[in-house]
Amino acid sequence: MMVRPSSSFLLVGLLWLCCWGAIAQAGAEYMAYKDPKQPLNRRIKDLMGRMTLEEKIGQMTQLDRANVTAEIMRDFSLGSVLSGGGSVPREQASPQDWINMFNEFQKGALSSRLGIPMIYGIDAVHGHNNVYKATIFPHNVGLGATRDPELVKKIGAATALEVRATGINYAFAPCIAVCRDPRWGRCYESYSEDPAVVIQMTDVILGLQGEIPAGSRKGVPYVGGKDKVAACAKHFVGDGGTTRGINENNTVIDRHGLLSIHMPAYYHSIIKGVSTIMVSYSSLNGEKMHANHELVTKFLKDTLKFRGFVISDWQGIDKINYPLHSNYPEAVLAGVQAGIDMVMVPFNHTEFIGIVTDHVNNKRIPMSRIDDAVRRILRVKFVMGLFENPLADESFVDKLGSQAHRDLAREAVRKSLVLLKNGENADTPVLPLRKKTERILVAGTHANNLGYQCGGWSLTWQGVSGNNYTAGTTILSAITAAVDPSTEIVFSENPDADFLKSNNFSYAIVVVGEQPYAETKGDSLNLTIAEPGPQTITNVCGAVKCVVVIVSGRPVVIEPYVSSMDALVAAWLPGTEGQGVSDVLFGDYGFSGKLPRTWFKTVDQLPMNVGNAHYDPLFPFDFGLATDPVEQL
Repeated sequence: MMVRPSSSFLLVGLLWLCCWGAIAQAGAEYMAYKDPKQPLNRRIKDLMGRMTLEEKIGQMTQLDRANVTAEIMRDFSLGSVLSGGGSVPREQASPQDWINMFNEFQKGALSSRLGIPMIYGIDAVHGHNNVYKATIFPHNVGLGATRDPELVKKIGAATALEVRATGINYAFAPCIAVCRDPRWGRCYESYSEDPAVVIQMTDVILGLQGEIPAGSRKGVPYVGGKDKVAACAKHFVGDGGTTRGINENNTVIDRHGLLSIHMPAYYHSIIKGVSTIMVSYSSLNGEKMHANHELVTKFLKDTLKFRGFVISDWQGIDKINYPLHSNYPEAVLAGVQAGIDMVMVPFNHTEFIGIVTDHVNNKRIPMSRIDDAVRRILRVKFVMGLFENPLADESFVDKLGSQAHRDLAREAVRKSLVLLKNGENADTPVLPLRKKTERILVAGTHANNLGYQCGGWSLTWQGVSGNNYTAGTTILSAITAAVDPSTEIVFSENPDADFLKSNNFSYAIVVVGEQPYAETKGDSLNLTIAEPGPQTITNVCGAVKCVVVIVSGRPVVIEPYVSSMDALVAAWLPGTEGQGVSDVLFGDYGFSGKLPRTWFKTVDQLPMNVGNAHYDPLFPFDFGLATDPVEQL
């Protein structure tokens, strides 16, 4: 008889546990932000209502991977991590190395109090260019020469797949600068001097992020699935218009010029659903863009109705004042108040978070500004599906450097080449070249150098020299593979007169140009071909029928040498797929590229752009000779 009270007690206990479990479960269901069935704005509002000030400022913080641990992600609820140029898990890291790193950071973020996933950004500016064995596409200046937005959209989609192959979900691309002076070290990141061409090329966003479904609201961020990434239009605004092309300097321009030259591509990017916009280091009429409330908040957010988030450039806040990082609390106040939502800190998170917290607590930054930033960041994260699929999808690993992507890059190279000279007149064209001949000389510093072909932002920030850094095909290898097996190929980087006389060459292909550079290191007042390029042209073209291929990020000084050349090709910075050059030289495909930039005679003419009153170029904007493909037996 003594058993019954005990049984009743157990029964009551079990009922109590079941009820408590049901209540707890019901409580969990009230976390609307975790429910993908809830409307986007309800999820954002629910999550923001649960966040502390510290967690909100954490979401506004982005650190480089070298300065992050999973514990920092968890303890500070950091919103984002990035890889700066060349910042990699290890040398020649595999996709799995990247995925393991990404997942470790993401698990740290997910273990924070609210489990908000991070977004990981990388400069995938011509393919997934930081990553070993990725497909490296032509830089933007070459893509501008194609005038082919459909091709660029395909490149965006291929790039998104390769980025996702490493787990990463955010690309700092495209650069939609309108470079108005080739002396600027970032001119190769610009599609053209003509805003109309740059507008066309914003279709890359549709490739990176996916096509916005019909009937969707315009101007709202859109990322269409696990095979897509968030894109970033940069650098807002006027980065390509600085005086004498000096990087990060001052763009002097009136409102009409700003709105007609530098702004249109942003409007089109927003319409196409771009998720983020990066602010420029440069100043506009003396005011630092990172502190420009009028343009970042009033124009970009209020007038253009941009609904994604605005991100700073690397230490962009630190550069508001000179020297770097001076009066940092004041700079942070100016940047956040200007309308920057996420700050690429990228080193010291505790300093940044502490300063923003102090500004808010002392009413210098209103809570409404913090909430605007966090709302925008969360909007992008929800749109990307990060709350449902935060970790890397390993099914994309085989997309990195895939043959399909290399074939696409090869097509892009073919279409980017601009034929500037082809014989002395139309009756005696030099190109296409014969595949079957006795002996061909290939000369020049850039013929057998994959690093030079790729340019800056390739494996490292400043680029590399040589053939051991990644997979690809040099122009020399491509020529060797293209010609008839009976044709002898002789390679000599800088042959002297005796060598040229002692060999009976049928013709020569001279490949010269610029050495790799990025950003300020590429600023140049003389725009010369790297030595001994001019000497190689002079020696070879003085002795043998020659085709000169210029590998460069912009027009360079060639006017003194053009008369000695039999044919001249602008190849820009073609990337890893050198066969695209041989495809067109030998007539398997025709030349079709058009100059995306004016080719000057002398640097004294700069800046000189199409439409200028005193327009006297060596080759005008939009120039490009065409050839037909030929079948060679």
